[in-house]
Amino acid sequence: MKRLACVLALVAAALAAGPGEARKPREVHDATNPSALIAAEIAFNRMAQEEGQWTAFRKFADEEAVMFVPQPVNAAEWLKGRADPSASVVWQPHQVWISCDGTLGATRGAWQRPDGSTGYFTTVWKRQKKGEYLWVMDQGDALAEPLEAPDMLSAKVAACRSKPAPPSIPVVADGEMRAGQSTDGTLAWNVWVRPDGTRHVSIGWWDGAQWQSAVAAQVSP
Repeated sequence: MKRLACVLALVAAALAAGPGEARKPREVHDATNPSALIAAEIAFNRMAQEEGQWTAFRKFADEEAVMFVPQPVNAAEWLKGRADPSASVVWQPHQVWISCDGTLGATRGAWQRPDGSTGYFTTVWKRQKKGEYLWVMDQGDALAEPLEAPDMLSAKVAACRSKPAPPSIPVVADGEMRAGQSTDGTLAWNVWVRPDGTRHVSIGWWDGAQWQSAVAAQVSP
């Protein structure tokens, strides 16, 4: 609980002192709360350690959640009945982005496996009818060197002004595309998966004048 309080305090500080839209609370929807995404990540990780990795993934997944193995699969179907490993991966969020209306957010951070390997993750979260967040897209990759932890968590809130045109989604001739956006259209994501399993991941947020890139990555199978 003490660790959670410290993390949420850091997020609040980032929103109060950071650049961009996070410094303009008058433009932020009442339901927008970046710290809720950090809290969801911490609870998600805690359940994985205490109850099992795939158990946690099942319980925190939206019914339409997608994951990549490496081709896209419905998470509920892939996770159904899957046995938990003896020890779970551990992870920590480093960055968070959230739409102006708070209906969609994204997190990025580091993970560590019991075998000593390390990597990064990107997760998109959707707010549910009762206000809680469940993940709708999760992906990541191994890294040769651990992802460096920031001195302070980074939080970006999309602008509410000047309703944006929908972001362009690549038209693909092969493979599969998965995509989504917040209800107000100020945060959007897409993942293009090629037939060989290579995926291209993009997450963007609206700054009031143009789209800004939060995540742009290519992951080999």
